[in-house]
Amino acid sequence: MSFLQAEYRIIKLQEMHSALNFDEIRPYRNEELSVVLQRLTEDPEFITVLEKYTNKGQEELGQMKAAMRAAKTIEDFQSNFVVPMIGKILSSSSNGLTIKGLEELDRNQRYLYISNHRDIILDSALLNVKMHASGFSPTEIAIGSNLLVFPWINDLVRINRSFIVKRNIPVRQMLESSKLMSNYIRQMITKGSDSIWIAQREGRAKDGNDITQPSLLKMLNMSNNNSFFEGFTELKIVPMSISYEIEPCGNEKVAELHKRQSDPNFQKTEKDDLLSMVSGLRNQKGQIHIQFGQQIDKDVLHHISQEPGTNERMRLLAVQIDKEVYKNYKLFPNNYIAYDLYFKTTKYSSQYTRPAKAAFIDLTHERLQLVNEDIEASMILWLKMYATPVYNYEKFVLSEAANFEL
Repeated sequence: MSFLQAEYRIIKLQEMHSALNFDEIRPYRNEELSVVLQRLTEDPEFITVLEKYTNKGQEELGQMKAAMRAAKTIEDFQSNFVVPMIGKILSSSSNGLTIKGLEELDRNQRYLYISNHRDIILDSALLNVKMHASGFSPTEIAIGSNLLVFPWINDLVRINRSFIVKRNIPVRQMLESSKLMSNYIRQMITKGSDSIWIAQREGRAKDGNDITQPSLLKMLNMSNNNSFFEGFTELKIVPMSISYEIEPCGNEKVAELHKRQSDPNFQKTEKDDLLSMVSGLRNQKGQIHIQFGQQIDKDVLHHISQEPGTNERMRLLAVQIDKEVYKNYKLFPNNYIAYDLYFKTTKYSSQYTRPAKAAFIDLTHERLQLVNEDIEASMILWLKMYATPVYNYEKFVLSEAANFEL
């Protein structure tokens, strides 16, 4: 980003924020950076995490903290620290990241990317690294307040262009918070300078089933002063799919699903979320692929707008987003192997080799050793998690019902 582009972005943000006060949820600005970095590099918990992650001695750690404090802009901080960190994660725990669909996007437009969600940190972080490398303007990221379990996490994510989605608050406050967030997203798309990434649902898909919650679309519509057609047209929704060859935190997801089946009142703790964040960064992920779908066009929105009733319109729009996610989800051999194992068939045997199947079975046994729950029940949940994307592709993209019910 050039100096003039950065100055333009600051002016646009200041204009946008003059009408509504988004200070509680918005990312930090350049003028706030020095204070936040000073606070961050003096936080004992953050320093402990930094020391463990980088494995550096005190002298090198001191140099790193000084270099962090020397960053003058958000762009500097991301380029000098975040991008190299994500690169290190990719090199140590993946077989590479690919991206497609950028050529269909206009660098001068702002979009609302509605994405499936598999990993707490990496889904959006990987997107921004690829966008940065391709010369696109930054994308702001929606993150739930339930994940900000320590003050340093709040500081770190807001430096990295995240805005806060408030969770676990009283109903009346939730309504006000949703309106504020809806206005923030709409103003960023229509009057700001950055695109927005938001997950299609609250929380990650634990079972591999990527479903857009109509409640998300209702939230987006809260700031709409025009018709359904006009309101969603101006948001320029682009569905996005992120696919991991090996599910990040797959064993943790299976363990959580098992506990929820056993106890309907099961509630995750802050420690569980923190463990998932760390595991997602460290665990092997195989190949990773990001794919942008087709922008939800005016013809589709016009057709949906003819339906009577808001609920039905939101449902149909959610289905349209889901179809794009399923169409663009990269199906790896692991997905086909799991499908055949889950349904006891050989339907997709041409999509994988015997060694690949043996490797997936070994991976399955290795990861399920960590679940510490009933192995047979865990195996079913694990296979279903990998098989569901194939099932969804069959049912919603190939326009034919699958022969089995999940």
